[in-house]
Amino acid sequence: MKRIKILHLAMQVAIAALLLSVSACEKEYPTINSNEQTAVVQDDVQKATATFAENFESGTKNSYTGASVTLATGSWYLNDALLGNSSSDRKNGTKSVRIRNTGKLTMQFDKTTGAGTVQIKHAKYGSDGSSTWELYISTNSGSTWSKVGSTVTTSSTTLTAASFTVNVSGNVRFEVRKISGGSYRINIDDFSITDYGSTPPPSSDPTRDNNMALGNPSGAVTSTAYPNNYLMNKTQYSLSYNNSKLTCNWVSWHLSTAWLGSTPRQDDFRADATLPSGWVQVGGSDYSGSGFDRGHMCPSADRTGSVTDNSATFLMTNMVPQAPNNNQITWANLENYCRTLVNAGNELYIISGPWGQGGTGSNGTKSTISSKNIVVPSYVWKIIVVLPVGSNDVTRITSSTRVIAVWMPNTQTVSSQSWGYYRTTVDYLESKTGYNFLSNVSTTIQSAIESKVDNGPIN
Repeated sequence: MKRIKILHLAMQVAIAALLLSVSACEKEYPTINSNEQTAVVQDDVQKATATFAENFESGTKNSYTGASVTLATGSWYLNDALLGNSSSDRKNGTKSVRIRNTGKLTMQFDKTTGAGTVQIKHAKYGSDGSSTWELYISTNSGSTWSKVGSTVTTSSTTLTAASFTVNVSGNVRFEVRKISGGSYRINIDDFSITDYGSTPPPSSDPTRDNNMALGNPSGAVTSTAYPNNYLMNKTQYSLSYNNSKLTCNWVSWHLSTAWLGSTPRQDDFRADATLPSGWVQVGGSDYSGSGFDRGHMCPSADRTGSVTDNSATFLMTNMVPQAPNNNQITWANLENYCRTLVNAGNELYIISGPWGQGGTGSNGTKSTISSKNIVVPSYVWKIIVVLPVGSNDVTRITSSTRVIAVWMPNTQTVSSQSWGYYRTTVDYLESKTGYNFLSNVSTTIQSAIESKVDNGPIN
């Protein structure tokens, strides 16, 4: 559906152009401002489809020894890398690049029309372990190089797209550097670059999908007849609210690069005025002096696309009383890791919430805080479903889809462990909460993915 919409938009622009013709690193690269784009409509149509694409199907290189190889787009230098065509090479077609140790894949020619976005597909070779790699850019024909975007972790045996926003005009060339060293190998395939100022291709153009696409865990409804399982749907996230505990039961949201931008943290903690009339509203100062943080469920940094989006995360219905060391260290590290996964070419479906009563903050153990008797949870939990960017997300979840589930004590000592220490199964979270997670996924696939403890990378 996403691709159809984009093609339809491109057709509309093309028609507009025809009517007009008849009538008359390490360093951050700036995002193009729309008022700086002065190209005519016809040029925009051409740019929307202008993409440099190397699929590594031509050329031959059977050894890891450093050497140049001529491919469809030009000459590339492969150091500690080769063109692999074995059954263990992950590839679209017959070949892909296989890199080992601290090998490199380097363009030996300039792309003269700049770069808007770069997309690279990557996967683990055979049964090898995870590896990390980085993308570098040169604007002076390879004399010096600068890192683009974040370090990428390759942990899947399925080719996954990593997308990088570049926005650099003029002559550019790129280099992939495997940085983790060691004998584990990675496959690189389908290296594509859009022109400077162009529209990204549909496969690297994630959208803001349904925050509850994977289901309604507690069967929450928007009815005051169910005050302790009251459904609230916001543009930025959905939640089940508990009017007895004065916190959410759970918060569910989608995360992709479409939700991320440069909006600063608003810090406008406040009551949620959309709660039904007569219900107690928790205010922004009701946690003050309690020894507990106003702990976001949907993080502020997951909603930086606009001031409105970011501000919405500071509604107190999105908060639970969270031990400071839990919130600021262990929980925050998991939140940051989620955004690393997104920057590596994935989109996520996340649901989190509190459980139980009685936690230990900086002022000791408490069951409730404030004169309003806001319940302090004993644990906080989270489920993260990781998918490469694409369409029809629910149908793309398979028995091998990565699902991360954590069950974390709401205490000050939790910070002594990394978030990975608290991994568990979705089945365990269901047994504790009584909820039915991922209910929109087929029951066969649910059985497979909900019984596994994630053992993937944690940073």
